[in-house]
Amino acid sequence: MAAMCCNLTQASGFKKLNEYLQMQSYFKRCHQGSKRSTCSVEKVFHRRYRGQLQVKRRNQYLHVPCARGEKLSSSSFEDVGEEIQEHISMKTLIWRAIKLPIYSVAFVPLTVGSAAAYLQTGIFSARCYFVLLASSVLVITWLNLSNDVYDFDTGVDKNKKESVVNLVGSRTGTFIAAYLCLALGFGGLSWTAFVAGNLRSILFLACAIICGYIYQCPPFRLSYRGLGEPLCFAAFGPFATSAFYLLQGSASVMNNLPLGGTVLSASILVGFTTSLILFCSHFHQVEGDKEVGKMSPLVRLGTQRGAEVVKVAVLMLYTLLVAFGLSKFLSALTLPMGNLVIRFVQDNHKDKNKIFMAKYFCVRLHALFGVALASGLVLARMVNTTFTSRPIFS
Repeated sequence: MAAMCCNLTQASGFKKLNEYLQMQSYFKRCHQGSKRSTCSVEKVFHRRYRGQLQVKRRNQYLHVPCARGEKLSSSSFEDVGEEIQEHISMKTLIWRAIKLPIYSVAFVPLTVGSAAAYLQTGIFSARCYFVLLASSVLVITWLNLSNDVYDFDTGVDKNKKESVVNLVGSRTGTFIAAYLCLALGFGGLSWTAFVAGNLRSILFLACAIICGYIYQCPPFRLSYRGLGEPLCFAAFGPFATSAFYLLQGSASVMNNLPLGGTVLSASILVGFTTSLILFCSHFHQVEGDKEVGKMSPLVRLGTQRGAEVVKVAVLMLYTLLVAFGLSKFLSALTLPMGNLVIRFVQDNHKDKNKIFMAKYFCVRLHALFGVALASGLVLARMVNTTFTSRPIFS
C-alpha cells in the first residue's frame, strides 16, 4: 500500500493508472452488451501498461521505509512537519509576526493597576488610561522587534519564517523601527508621569524597561542564561502594574497614595501569568535554543518536566489568589481556562507543531484572569466606598 501511494504521486504513473481505472469502469458498464470485445481490449491494455506500472512500483518500494517493513524514525516525522511549515501562507506568517495576542501583556498590567487605583481613590482618568495603553503597546513592539533582531544575530531565528527580520529582509530596518517605537513609547509614559507629577512612577517604568533590555539585548542577553522568566515577572508585575497604579488619577491624590498590599498582591499575580506565557513559548524552540547555546528553562528541564512546572505554576496562581483574598469569585471563573492550559501542555509537550499554541492558551488565561481581577477590584469599590488598604511603602 505504501508503494502504491508513493507511485500515485508520480504524474505519469497517476495518469496511466487513472486511465486504467476508467477503462475498468467502462468495461463493467458495457459488460452485458460487449463481453467478448471488452476482454480483448482489456488484454491489450494490460499488456501495454502492466509491465511499466510494476517496474515503477518496485522502484518506489525500495525508497519507502514502511513498505520494506522498517520503522519510521522521529526525524521522518519532523521532516514532514518541516514540509508542512514551508507551506504556511504569507497571511499566517504575518499574523504570527505581529503577535497581536501578545499585546495583552500591555493591557493587563495597566488595567489591573488602574482598577487598584480606583479601588483606593475612586478616581479613573480615561485619557490617562489610553495614553498609557498606546505608549505601552509601543514599548511591547520594541521588545518584539528587537528580540527578532538579536535572535537573528545569534542564529536562533534562522529557520523561523515568522521572524520580522526574515519577512521584511532587513535587519537594519527592523532595528531602527524597534528603537523608534521605544523612543515614542517611553516618551508617552514620561509625559504622562510629568503631567501627574509622580517621579516614583518614572522610576518603576524605567526599571521595567531596563528588565526588558537586559533580557534580550547585548551584551547582557540574560534570557540565554535562563533568567527571562524572573525578569518578565518583575517588569510586568511589580514594576509596571505599580507604576500604572501611581499614574492613574489626579496628581494631588496619587502623589500621596502609598503602595499598599492590594496593588502589590495584584501585581504579583499579573507577573505570574505573564511569566507563564514566556515559559510556554520555549516548548517548540528547544532544539533551536540548544544549537545556539540558549539555556532556556525548557532546555535545562526538558519538555516532560516543563509540563509539570506549568501544572504547578497554574495551581500556585490560584493558591496565591485565595491567599491574597483578591476578587476570588470572578477570578475563580477562569479555572476552566487554567485547566485547559495544563491539559494541553501535558498532552502535546512532545509535539513541537502542536505545542506552538501553548503560549496562546496562556495568553488567554492571562487576559481573562487579568480582566476578572480588575473587575473584582472595581466591584469591591462599588460595594465598599470607604475601602482602605494597608500601606507597605508610603
